[in-house]
Amino acid sequence: MADRAQYEELLRQFSAFGAVKRELGRSLPEGCSPASATVLALLSRYGDIRMGRLAELLSVDMSVISRQAAHMAAQGWIDRSPDPADRRSRILRLTAAGWAQLDELSDRTTRLLADRLSGWTDDEVGALIRLMARLRTSFGGACEPAGLAARSAHLPAAVRPCLPQHHTDQGS
Repeated sequence: MADRAQYEELLRQFSAFGAVKRELGRSLPEGCSPASATVLALLSRYGDIRMGRLAELLSVDMSVISRQAAHMAAQGWIDRSPDPADRRSRILRLTAAGWAQLDELSDRTTRLLADRLSGWTDDEVGALIRLMARLRTSFGGACEPAGLAARSAHLPAAVRPCLPQHHTDQGS
């Protein structure tokens, strides 16, 4: 087991990782927030989804999803339609513009990571992926709701964790 000093250093590294996330966020296209990118990625993986289910997956209040869905619908990335089983609820569906936005997100994040990790060996990148996946698992799989691992198992390991995925990953 690691000693206290190692855990303290790990906490410092987690804090510093915020800079990595901010740079990834700055690489997003105009008008696309990290929250929008996350919703787009989940819609690409799950397909049509009820807003309530999306709120559950993201562990956020329904009002947060409502605002996010309104923004994304205004951008033309999603359609919101009544749920046939419950007219008070809405089903979210990616549009062609949403799929195009996902393509753009994937291209941008892949280019940024490739640039920043260009001095790393394939083995080092693979080790980072394995260790980050193991860390997520140790925390109960945060960032990958139940079922996503199985649905994305055919994807390259480097693109599975929480990054927007190209629509062909779902067989579209």
